[in-house]
Amino acid sequence: MVKRWTPVLTLFLLAPLAAEFLLGNLPITMLIALISLAPLYGGGALLIREVSRRLPLGWTGIALLGLAFAVVQEAFVTGSLFDPRYAAIPMTDYAYLPGLGVSAWWTVFVLTLHSAWSVCAPIAVTEALSDSREPWLGRAGLGVAGALFAAGIVMSRAFTASPHQPSTAQLTGAAVGVAILIGAAVLLGRRPVPASARSAPAPLAVGAFTLTTGSLFWAITLIAGPALAWPTVAVHLVLAVATLVTLRQWSAGPGWDRRHLLAAAAGGLLTYAWHGFAQPPAVPTPPATDLAGDVLFAAATVGMLLAAAVRLSRTRNPAPAQSR
Repeated sequence: MVKRWTPVLTLFLLAPLAAEFLLGNLPITMLIALISLAPLYGGGALLIREVSRRLPLGWTGIALLGLAFAVVQEAFVTGSLFDPRYAAIPMTDYAYLPGLGVSAWWTVFVLTLHSAWSVCAPIAVTEALSDSREPWLGRAGLGVAGALFAAGIVMSRAFTASPHQPSTAQLTGAAVGVAILIGAAVLLGRRPVPASARSAPAPLAVGAFTLTTGSLFWAITLIAGPALAWPTVAVHLVLAVATLVTLRQWSAGPGWDRRHLLAAAAGGLLTYAWHGFAQPPAVPTPPATDLAGDVLFAAATVGMLLAAAVRLSRTRNPAPAQSR
């Protein structure tokens, strides 16, 4: 029973802790927010993972469903996609598309952020520590995950929804986009990944690669201003595609196992760990408290990843982490 529920609880808590606290968006004093954030992020990640493993859809499906989750989050929960001044950011100055009423800069940035870091990285870490690629939940558990996700949407919207009211056309377009992404996940996720003749690189090289691409993604976000919005969009897209294509090729080669999967996710989480120190919290927080929380979350992340790496290194034959 413990072995069965450990990965479920791990993913349920890791997803919101990484998405908001390790990122630095919320300080440690706001852990009470997990009441709504855990059902939203954790319930969503569990739902995506379980559906993907049941069909099965593989990592292509997980990534696309993560993108659908991101659209739901930012269009229907926070409403940030359609708010021209969300979080006091002048969206109209950042690669604004008047016909759609969205900032291309913010849209690409926030959707990539949630798909990669809020969904894929927590699932990858949890799966790397699991002995099975099979579903963890039965039908009843899957229903509970879905109910938690729905409850998380309602609760989070009550606390974080933008006062700006998007148009019916915008909400309809977002809903259609979610449906298209889910359909693409089913169609593309079920396609087998062609095997590669090239052996997978060492796990350390995989982790260094995702840490580098993740750090570049955030570095240009922190440095670039409105005048560089379109170049930033281009760089974000190039980094996202390059990371996906490279990991897809590596994972299809001989030698890829759970150590590589853990390393790929570790690079992403370590990116969040350093970014947390540069990110000012969304709520007023004394600097000392904010710093203490950043140190604690970063240290806990490093400790978790090291413990996981040691555990996998002691496994004689780590179960293959299939590219699917």
